[in-house]
Amino acid sequence: MLLLSPLYGAEFKENDSISNFFKQKNINGTFVLYDVQTKSLTGYNETRAFTQYQPASTFKIPNTLIGLSLGIVKNVDIIAYKHDGKKLWNKSWEKDVNLRDAMKLSHLPAYQQLAQKIGTVKMQENLSKIDYGNKNIGKNLTTFWLRGPLKISAIEQVYFLEKLAKRELDYSKDIQESVIEIIKLDNGDMWTLYGKTGWATRDLNKNLNPTLGWFVGWVEQNKKLYIFALNMDIKDSSQLPLRQEIALEILKNELNI
Repeated sequence: MLLLSPLYGAEFKENDSISNFFKQKNINGTFVLYDVQTKSLTGYNETRAFTQYQPASTFKIPNTLIGLSLGIVKNVDIIAYKHDGKKLWNKSWEKDVNLRDAMKLSHLPAYQQLAQKIGTVKMQENLSKIDYGNKNIGKNLTTFWLRGPLKISAIEQVYFLEKLAKRELDYSKDIQESVIEIIKLDNGDMWTLYGKTGWATRDLNKNLNPTLGWFVGWVEQNKKLYIFALNMDIKDSSQLPLRQEIALEILKNELNI
């Protein structure tokens, strides 16, 4: 399966400046940066970059694609989840939301409900179609991306995101554009940043210690495309901002955004 990805034909080059961002903060993790134009792959911790982990909330990207493609949700701006009035772990989730806001809030109940509406058969068909990680969803439609058995490596995240960024997935261009629009995070002089974070705290029936953090996405800069994926150990919730902080420091250093 790994040989199907064009990225695996590229030599992974360890980058000392990238590794320093992790070492300075005493963080165990990996970072992958793929230059689509030159097909060059650079980063930190090659072994971990090829190791599969639960995608956690980064899975909201394919979940949205699949839900829209099946017509379960007509577009990203209509209400996709209605809150039943019960208290939730995150108070910001206690309201009706569309997928645009659900993505921004990383609204777990909305996406759990969407996965249930997609169903096991269609979810499995679509993950196989897009060759997403190990493509193993198991039997629980509300937790398979959080606790497993679904897992994906940083390299595989990059492979998937490259196809989305280039609008080359086997979905309509309009659907891909809609998903791309709602994961836009920032822009500046001749550059735009897209991405999604994730946090996995459990692995099937056990707690993860340390837990796992993700930040994946891409940068469009001067009509060039750079795909990235970071994952890291999270010792406690105070370290969650480091997912984006480290990635953005690296991108500023490597791409001058």
